[in-house]
Amino acid sequence: MNQKRTVFQKYIPALVLLVTLCLSFSLQAQDGKALFNNKCASCHAIDKKLVGPALKGVEDRWDDKAMLYDWVRNSAAVIKKGYPRAVAVYNEYNKVQMTAFPELKDADIDAILGYINTGGAKKDEGASTAAAGGADKAGDDDANLLYGILTLILAVIALILLQVNSNLRKMSDETEGTASAEPIPFYRNKAYIAIFAILLFLGGGYLTFQGAQGLGRSKNYQPEQPIYYSHTVHAGVNQISCLYCHGGAQESKHANIPSVNVCMNCHMGINEYAKGPKIYREDGTEVDGTAEIQKLYKFAGWNPDTKQYSGEGKPIEWIRIHNLPDHVYFNHAQHVNAGKQQCQTCHGEIQKMDEVYQFSDLSMGWCVNCHRETKVQFTDNKFYSIYEKFHEDMKNNKLDSVTVEKIGGTECQKCHY
Repeated sequence: MNQKRTVFQKYIPALVLLVTLCLSFSLQAQDGKALFNNKCASCHAIDKKLVGPALKGVEDRWDDKAMLYDWVRNSAAVIKKGYPRAVAVYNEYNKVQMTAFPELKDADIDAILGYINTGGAKKDEGASTAAAGGADKAGDDDANLLYGILTLILAVIALILLQVNSNLRKMSDETEGTASAEPIPFYRNKAYIAIFAILLFLGGGYLTFQGAQGLGRSKNYQPEQPIYYSHTVHAGVNQISCLYCHGGAQESKHANIPSVNVCMNCHMGINEYAKGPKIYREDGTEVDGTAEIQKLYKFAGWNPDTKQYSGEGKPIEWIRIHNLPDHVYFNHAQHVNAGKQQCQTCHGEIQKMDEVYQFSDLSMGWCVNCHRETKVQFTDNKFYSIYEKFHEDMKNNKLDSVTVEKIGGTECQKCHY
């Protein structure tokens, strides 16, 4: 007995240590998944090339891990140093520099690498955020349908039982010789009429509420634009930064629609679409990219033969997709510059969209939930330097993070005039 106890006492600490390590690794992998999806997934996958190389085995390809950390934070600086691996990647991918992430610590990068090494993202690769949101919504719809069917079945059973009770009572009265009143027709039975009226009121109220709640929302709205502009080609394949065309998103309230001149900065020299991937409309018909560029020239008043403007250009009448009510205040610079949010947070995987559609419903609940869950990036962000107490609490390990809600992000006056 003592021998068994000794063995038990010997191995229990090892077992506890193993469980602790597994849990800590699981938490690290969970953080790694969030960081991977937020920072890496728009350009990289684990097992296949996207805009950038596949990340499986990335640590083995870099003989200096410290240099890998520096590459993630600032690829341009590593290339400038002439590090062979960095220069090789830079040249292989047409000398397109990787987006810098100076805010990532060594522990953050280790968490991402740990997630990559586990291959945990395999089942999620190729599935967009929109598809994931659609799956969640489909699950909710299935649950609501099931509840509706069960409610209907229970209502039918209740009506049957009431009818059975009425018939049994009539048979009992006949057996005892008691005179019973004639049964009241269904359409004149006050109890049935009251139940029907209540159900009609509740059902109609629910549908009215849902309809009123959706007024002004345009989720999945996808109009046909004057020119077929593919974000997949521009932001995805050619890696044109969103801020090149929508520069106002970083410095002002509005993201702004680029003028024709911004388009012509590139298309003075690019007058045909020949080498890019084929583009298809929603109905499956192929888009003639060269013809769409000719439409741009017509709007710009540009003659590609003489390389001169005719002076007969006019603005492109783009159809607005994303819109908010007049009483809602939304500042792009507050989110992009101060909040360090990616465009994909609100607009979905825009780099994979040909014809752009509204990804989020942009409802008040959607915004509030985001503010409750999103952690403020305090590190190297002068905008949040005024929150001295939070900085002190994080320094003393009293807080591990601060959400937008904690700095007033759910107060009414933050978003409403």
